[in-house]
Amino acid sequence: MKVKELMTPTVKAIWLTESLADAAKMMWDNDCGVLPVIKDGRKVIGMITDRDVCMAIAMRDTNPSSVSIEEVMTGQVHSVTPDDTVEQALETMQTRKVRRLPVVNSEGELEGILSMNDVVRIATPAKTGPVSYGAIVKTYQAICEPPLQASAASDASV
Repeated sequence: MKVKELMTPTVKAIWLTESLADAAKMMWDNDCGVLPVIKDGRKVIGMITDRDVCMAIAMRDTNPSSVSIEEVMTGQVHSVTPDDTVEQALETMQTRKVRRLPVVNSEGELEGILSMNDVVRIATPAKTGPVSYGAIVKTYQAICEPPLQASAASDASV
């Protein structure tokens, strides 16, 4: 199954120059917990989550309207293309420990978003379905593994 068959194509995004207050309002209005950060048309250059917004506001003694997205966003973007397989997307989610991936075209422009929610909804108990329950559990286990356990495991294998 291809990412384009599962992704949410009408994804909201936020401009790099907007504020944390803008991000919080957009997330609230659209019932979402993450926004791709864009510039130059719809080129994805980062991601910002509701947790990023909350932690940034809690750690600063300032108005959220005065803090730009650029100051807080995660600048490392892990993405997929519409023609990637769902299995490839799950592998990326596992290795990068993310629950959501922006879907971008060959120019890096936003076309949608693929979330674990999208994948879970089509999961089946059988390995012959589009995505098995086992693949979902494996992905969540990788995403949820604490960083210390991951480094300890790699140290133990040396």
